[in-house]
Amino acid sequence: MTTTVGNLAHYVWHIAAIGLGLLLSVLATGHAVLNKRDPRAAIAWVGFVWFVPLVGAVMYFMFGVNRIRHKAALLRRNLERYRAQAAQPECLPEDLQRHLPDHGGHLKVLARVVGSVVERPLLPGNRIDPLVNGDEAYPAMLEAIHNARRTVSFVTYIFDRDEVGIAFAHALGEAARRGVEVRVLIDATGTRYSWPTILPTLRREGVKHARFLPSFALRHLMSMNMRTHRKILVADGRVGFTGGMNIRVGHCLQRQPPNPVQDVHFRVQGPVVTQLQEVFTDDWLFTTGEALRGDSWFPKTESAGQVLARGVTDGPDENFEKFLWTLLGALSIARYSVRIMTPYFLPDPAVVSALNLASMRGVQVDIILPSRINLPFVLWASRAMWSQVLQHGCRIWLTPPPFDHSKLMLVDDCWVLLGSANWDSRSLRLNFEFNLECYDTELTQRLDQWFETKRKCAHFVTMEEVNGRTLPARLRDGIARLLTPYL
Repeated sequence: MTTTVGNLAHYVWHIAAIGLGLLLSVLATGHAVLNKRDPRAAIAWVGFVWFVPLVGAVMYFMFGVNRIRHKAALLRRNLERYRAQAAQPECLPEDLQRHLPDHGGHLKVLARVVGSVVERPLLPGNRIDPLVNGDEAYPAMLEAIHNARRTVSFVTYIFDRDEVGIAFAHALGEAARRGVEVRVLIDATGTRYSWPTILPTLRREGVKHARFLPSFALRHLMSMNMRTHRKILVADGRVGFTGGMNIRVGHCLQRQPPNPVQDVHFRVQGPVVTQLQEVFTDDWLFTTGEALRGDSWFPKTESAGQVLARGVTDGPDENFEKFLWTLLGALSIARYSVRIMTPYFLPDPAVVSALNLASMRGVQVDIILPSRINLPFVLWASRAMWSQVLQHGCRIWLTPPPFDHSKLMLVDDCWVLLGSANWDSRSLRLNFEFNLECYDTELTQRLDQWFETKRKCAHFVTMEEVNGRTLPARLRDGIARLLTPYL
């Protein structure tokens, strides 16, 4: 009798396991079919789910479901997105042609594409000044903080506690003590690049600050891979700074730091500064619950120049893949030249195809990368992908040390994309980024000359050189490339 009961229980558990496995397999299959945009990924997961019963379904729900975007959407679902009233009417795509030379008239199509993607107005009357390295950028930023009378907003990824970071903390503290409303937002991961962190210094200075998504906070465990990579400083709502530069002494090459890093930052004046401020206030509201509104934060901005500019926000939330769509739009519309500078070049297949198609259409595509970077395994993975663009006519140039962290894209001598985003999976799909698209021949020519200076000192990469790597080097690079979605 006992044996019969035991056999029955074993039979029931066996049937239950089969039923559970079947149910999970059906659910996983349905989810993959409905949600995987790449049919190859969907087929691979469905095959794995059914060929490895139960385990395959469990693995799919653990690793195959993209929770990053879902979590980001949940985190920001009740966020009040603020859009200030523009001081000047936007420049519509059909009006753009009279602001550009004859050879740039086709870029009105790009303005329409980016406008549809980012849903922000293209604003006239801006001035954009390139600031090379921390030697030029930091004094200008500190001057803006010193001259601020009402508000200072500042978001950055890395804020080191070194001589540069302490100088910024003191300047922010002095501004707060003279009655300026100061708000500082630092990525939680970025605070840990130096030890001790800058946070105690900010507290002593009386600076209101917050960390973006503390990765060890229990409620943020599911979002620990999402980081703000934005770099925005706005003083009195009238002068702003953005680009790719963090706050650390390594960017000050004249001080001969032990780990020098080249970069370019930008001072922004004019109506588009309001869009920088909007991005900061949205992030501050999300992080702290405090809404920053009114004329102190959003004063009426006057025209400061001739540049047409628009902010391009990107992140795993409702701004998902807006940077990617902007890149693809620019590459598809370019007619003459595309010039790219990025420290990390790990493009996804869509970007690789767009680069190749542009080159095959007769567009000269030049990509400047650093020959040495701070993350060797990222360089290995990048090197494994170079042949994919070289074989169709794109050109790659490697700049000598020190490490060049610059991020820039120039199209047809009329259009510039600048900001914080890299050409890699993390910037394209995980990080919160901010960039500016700019339409102006004078700005493009200035940056084109700077690009040429870099290119003349760079090493031209040939297909023979890439194919001539040793077998161990190719295996190393290929293995690193497999980790591209996580780098």
